[in-house]
Formats: sequence, structure tokens, C-alpha cells
Amino acid sequence: MVTLISSDKKSVVKIDAGELVSFIRDNEEIMHQKGNPGWRNTDTEMFPIIGPTAAANFTVTTPKGACIQDQHGVLRELHYNLINSSSCTAVYQKKYNANTNVKNAKFPEKSPEEFVFWPYNFSFKKSYELTNTLLKITFEIEAEKGMPFMLGYHPAFMLNGTLNEIITSKNQQISIPEIMKGGDTAFPIINSEEITLTKTTGLNINIKTTGFHNFMLWTPAKNMLCIEPITSYPYTEGEFLSEKLFTTSTGIDTFEVIINPFI
Repeated sequence: MVTLISSDKKSVVKIDAGELVSFIRDNEEIMHQKGNPGWRNTDTEMFPIIGPTAAANFTVTTPKGACIQDQHGVLRELHYNLINSSSCTAVYQKKYNANTNVKNAKFPEKSPEEFVFWPYNFSFKKSYELTNTLLKITFEIEAEKGMPFMLGYHPAFMLNGTLNEIITSKNQQISIPEIMKGGDTAFPIINSEEITLTKTTGLNINIKTTGFHNFMLWTPAKNMLCIEPITSYPYTEGEFLSEKLFTTSTGIDTFEVIINPFI
């Protein structure tokens, strides 16, 4: 467990093996806690695929041939290594060698595929920086130029359980019941780099992103909400796994998420 503390001592972040498991500002926890109803995690990443692949027989076609991917990609099956840390920063990394079979945690209960693999090498860095006002999370993907990929960040935030929180993006306002009706395909917010969760009590949360351009909103329970920056929304009818949903690697690509709790 790595603990980050802001210089004014009012914010504390805890990171467990790369996962953001706690963000406390002024003694208030804003992150969904493991063991509470809703979801078993607090955050994760979706890479190089967003969404389920069962409809495509778990097969993804790339310029280097077909490969096997399960829901949200192979990255979540890899383990982070801590590269360095300080009182207010931490850097983690995952590395993958092309065509290496990785055990699929969904097998056999939720998937028929015992192993998944990807036909490209990549290095994936996740960096945290805590200031007095915000938490900045940066993702750096180093890969072969031309590699196709989708990227999504999947953090879960604590709600009051009253179903009266409002999510605002540009001129759009969405309620928690509307998001719950969306089910597992999530509620899309397209062409937006900023979103705000407004509560009736406690800290509100503003999220600004660089490089993602879209969000998905998902929750199976009234006590939590996943606000997920994504490079593309994978559930567009008739377009799942189409080429236009993929970003093309430039060699080194950087994405940023800023989480700012406020009154």
C-alpha cells in the first residue's frame, strides 16, 4: 500500500498495487470502497479493448492478425510494478510481450477462454500526483507505431444512496436512475472532456480529461457510480470492434484524468 499526502495535509490517497482504493479530502472518502454493494473494485483500466468481446467469439482482428481478448482487454490481467514514489507521487508500470498467453480470470465461470493474448508489445504506465486541490492520474502507453487500441479508465465514486445526485456535462444533466436503466452497456457521454458529479451533501466531484474525449456512466447500485473516461464508446449499434473505434498508436501516447473534489 502506498499513501500520498498533500502538502496541506488535507488530502490523503491510498494506492494498493496500482489501484486507487481511497481518496480522502477533509476527512471525507470520495471513492467507492471494496466490500460495499455494487462493484468488487475501486478502479481499473480497460485496454486495449473496451467492452465485452463475446459477440465476436472473443476474437479481435488487428493488422498483425487475430487475437483472443475478453471483456475490457488483457491489461487488467497483468500486475503493476511500483517504479517510484514520493510523499505526493507514485508511478506504476505494466509490461507485456507480444503473443504471450495470459490467464483469463473470468475462466471458466464467466468465459470459455482460458487464456487471452495481444499481438503487440506494450508498456503501460500509471502515474499519480496529489496536490492540495486535486489528484492527477496520467497514463502513458508505449507501443509499436500503428498499434490499434481502445483505452478506458474505470474509477468508482461513493454516492449517498439517495438517488438524487446529478451528473452534468456540457448542457446535459443525467440522474442516477437514468444511469441504472442503462444496464451493463452504460450511459454514454460523447464528445466531452469534463464532467461533474453534484451531490446534495458532501463533496462534489469534477473530472477533467485529456485525450479520452468521451465518458461512460455505470452503476448497478445506488451507493456508487463509475465515471469512466473512454477513447470511444464500444456499444454503438452495428459498430462494435469496427476500425473507427480504435486509436492508432504514435509510439508514445499520453492520457490524463484530473479528479477535483469541491464543495
